[in-house]
Amino acid sequence: MNKATNDPASSAPAAPAAASSRRAIKIHYEKTARIDTIRTSTVAVIGFGSQGHAHALNLRDSGITVLVGNHSKTSANAKLAAKHGFQVIPIAEAVKKADIVMCLVPDEFLPQVYAQDIGPNLRPGMMLMVAHGFNIHFGFVKPPNDVDVTMIAPKGPGHTVRSEFEKGGGVPCLVAVAQNATGKALARALGYGAAIGGARAGIIETTFKDETETDLFGEQTVLCGGLTSLIKAGFDTLVEAGYPPEMAYFECLHEVKLIVDLMYQGGLGYMRYSISNTAEYGDYTVGPKVIGPPVRKAMLAALKDIQSGKFAEEFRQECARGKPFMEQKRKEEAQLLIEEVGKKLRKLMKWIDAKDIHK
Repeated sequence: MNKATNDPASSAPAAPAAASSRRAIKIHYEKTARIDTIRTSTVAVIGFGSQGHAHALNLRDSGITVLVGNHSKTSANAKLAAKHGFQVIPIAEAVKKADIVMCLVPDEFLPQVYAQDIGPNLRPGMMLMVAHGFNIHFGFVKPPNDVDVTMIAPKGPGHTVRSEFEKGGGVPCLVAVAQNATGKALARALGYGAAIGGARAGIIETTFKDETETDLFGEQTVLCGGLTSLIKAGFDTLVEAGYPPEMAYFECLHEVKLIVDLMYQGGLGYMRYSISNTAEYGDYTVGPKVIGPPVRKAMLAALKDIQSGKFAEEFRQECARGKPFMEQKRKEEAQLLIEEVGKKLRKLMKWIDAKDIHK
């Protein structure tokens, strides 16, 4: 699948896109994102899941006093936090003892947790933080006017936030301020970002609106919804045309990682430089026919639903009903042929850390 590297045209740089309408961004590193701004603060990390464990461990290793607030001392996450040497206390108590509260519970649970345990115990001058702007931006959580409200959103999963920190590096983060009650909200948020390693890689200033709406859009139309739908459509097309499901699996799902890894390393250009000329030509000529104007139209409709709050309200209602639609879809998707074939093939690939949630 490799392309010969002696073709000068293959490495020619593409012309840069017009940038006149782009909004300038500001990126902070350790010089302008200083841990000293929160050095004497006590941070309550609410939740000890994927992001929670990474934030708590990195903050502590940076010399910050950390409390872990959890709904139960006997849950799996609470036991894990205790195993790591953290004091695990009820959420309300953690908020009372803290200067900074980082909310790292799932989006659908935060409004209730905030109403019951966090909001009633906030004091003037505290800083309420989130790692995703969903509940603040759409108004499902409404903090009082006398606290700072900020966001630090690492652009990577919790285990990467932790592993990169341990290597002496960090994961890039987004920072945003929704409310600046103390006049020091941005500096404090940047200090928090530095304490979890973000300033080593770069902390990019944004807004709650931009982070929330672009994050939801990316998940729905490309990263999760778009990609899974594309993979299933390709797999089904080959199988229905009479090709072996195993071949369809390799071509439409397994090799996605190979292509995405190339993009991850060097963008679209590096991916096209690395694949065969045949694959590159097909990319240019067939890709736009499959993902053409109707898809862009559907993407725009999805974006409008996000911007208007329609998607957020639909998700809230689904969660309030106990997630019946999601549970039904999980059952249906687990029965798909592509899932059955994949489970068998992954067992043959010993180098893959294969996972199976349907045992």
